[in-house]
Amino acid sequence: MKESRNDKASINRLQLTTFKLQSLLNITQAINENLTREELLEIYKHLLTKDLNIGKILIFMLEDTWECLLRSGDVGESYASIHVENDLIPIQDISFITSSPNKTLNAFDIVIPVINKGKPVAFVIIGDIEEGEGVSPIIKHLNFIQTLTNIIVVAIQNMRFFKESLRQEALKKEMELASKMQNMLIPSSSILPKNDKICMTAFYLPHFDVGGDYYDYIQLSKTEFGFCIADVSGKGISAALLMSNFQANLRALFTYDISLDALIEKLNERVLHSANGEKFITIFIGKFNYKTRELQYINAGHNQPMMYQKTKKELSLLSKGCVGIGMIDEIPIIRKGSITIEEPTKIICYTDGLVELIDGKKISFGTKEIEDCIMNNHDIEVNIQAIIKKQGIFEGSAAIFDDISILGIEFF
Repeated sequence: MKESRNDKASINRLQLTTFKLQSLLNITQAINENLTREELLEIYKHLLTKDLNIGKILIFMLEDTWECLLRSGDVGESYASIHVENDLIPIQDISFITSSPNKTLNAFDIVIPVINKGKPVAFVIIGDIEEGEGVSPIIKHLNFIQTLTNIIVVAIQNMRFFKESLRQEALKKEMELASKMQNMLIPSSSILPKNDKICMTAFYLPHFDVGGDYYDYIQLSKTEFGFCIADVSGKGISAALLMSNFQANLRALFTYDISLDALIEKLNERVLHSANGEKFITIFIGKFNYKTRELQYINAGHNQPMMYQKTKKELSLLSKGCVGIGMIDEIPIIRKGSITIEEPTKIICYTDGLVELIDGKKISFGTKEIEDCIMNNHDIEVNIQAIIKKQGIFEGSAAIFDDISILGIEFF
C-alpha cells in the first residue's frame, strides 16, 4: 500500500513536471514564431484559466506607465481603482491578499510580483482559484505562474523595443534624406562665384540633421547678383520646413526688376501665411551691381553683418532695415542701405548660432572673435576658417546650441 502511494505521488510529480515543461515549450515556440502580443496573452490566459482553473486574472505591466495588460473572469470595472504605486509596489513576494485597504483587491486571493533586474515589471493578481482538501492545489503552481509571466512580459517588452528601434531607424533614414534634400537647397561654397571682381564663400552646420538657417546666391543679370542669409526662429524639423518654403518663395520673387523693400513686403506676406504667426524669419538680403559697384541691402532683424574696408582699415556694421519677416502683418518702416564699394572690402554675414554661446547657465553674445578674424588683409576664406577654429566648431564645442551659417563676400 505504501509503495502504491509513493508510485502515485511520483506519477503526479511527473505529470506536473511534464505539464510545466510543455507549457514553457509552447510559450517559447509562440514567442519564436513572432506571434502578436494579443496572441501570446491568449495562450497565457488559456494556461491559467483552462489548465490551472483560475477564475479571475489581472495583470498590470510597466510600459511607459503601469497599464492593465490582461483582464479575465468576473473582474468588472473596479480594477481601475487599483493604484499600482500604492497598492502593489510594496508587495515584494508572492502574497495572499487578506486585508488590503483597497476593497477591489479583497475580491482576489493572491498577488504575484514579477521582478526583472531587481525592479518590478508586472503584477499578477488571481482569484476564484480551485480549492481542494486542505491547502489549495494552486499553491504549488505560484512560482511557475511567476516564471511564466516573466517570460511573457519580457517577450512583450522586447516586441515593443524592437518596434521602437524600427521606428527610430525609419525616422533616422527620413532625417538623413531630409538633410540631403535641404543641403541641395543651400548652395555649396564650391559653386559660389569666385572671379576677378568678387569671391564668395560660405559655411553651414545645422545643430541637428536639419536646421532653420539658410543662405543663397542668385544671379539676377549679367551685371547684378543677389544674396542673402536667413534664420528661422527655433530649430529642428519645423524650422527646416518653413525655411524650405521660404527658399522657394525667395527664389520665385527675387528678380532683376523688384526692389528690395518690395521683396521684403512680399516675403512677409508669404511667411505670415505659412507660419500662422507661430514663427518668424530674420534675414539680411542684398544685391550688388558690378558696373556701379553699388551694394543695396536690407537687414530684417538679422545679426548685423560686418564690413571691413582694407585700405581704410575701417570696420562697420550693416544695420539698416526693418523688423523680422513674419513678426507683424504690415512692416511700418523699411530702411534700405546703399553703399558704393570703392576699395577692396570684405563682408561677413552670419547667423546667431555663431555668436550666441552657453556660458555656464547663461547665454553670452560676443562678436569680438569675428572682428579679430576679419580685420586684416587675409582673404575672406582664410578669415572664415579662422572663425571656425576660434569658436571650436569642429571640436564639438558644448557652448554651441544652434545652427551655424557664415556667408563671406570679398570685393576686389
